[in-house]
Amino acid sequence: MRPTQIWRMPLGRIPQASYYDQKNRPGAALMRARQPYLVKNAVTGVCLLGFVAAVYTWTLKAIGQDDFSDVPIPDAPTQPAHAPHMSTVKSAGSAQ
Repeated sequence: MRPTQIWRMPLGRIPQASYYDQKNRPGAALMRARQPYLVKNAVTGVCLLGFVAAVYTWTLKAIGQDDFSDVPIPDAPTQPAHAPHMSTVKSAGSAQ
């Protein structure tokens, strides 16, 4: 017997799973099988969302800083710094 003969598809119609109809839509049995998990998954999702929101809020409050008394503030400059006068400098792209 050749190896290709072992894996041949059966002749005729391929049997369908009992959870799906001929158009591959979920059937009533599949909906009944999934129904208990819909509520459990919704409750789990809400709990996860609440936990993540609590951790996020707690973290922001823990690292937030309202008191800046420990931050050193430099003195104001005595004389403002002057930029060089740019009107006397010729630009490289201008031809006069």
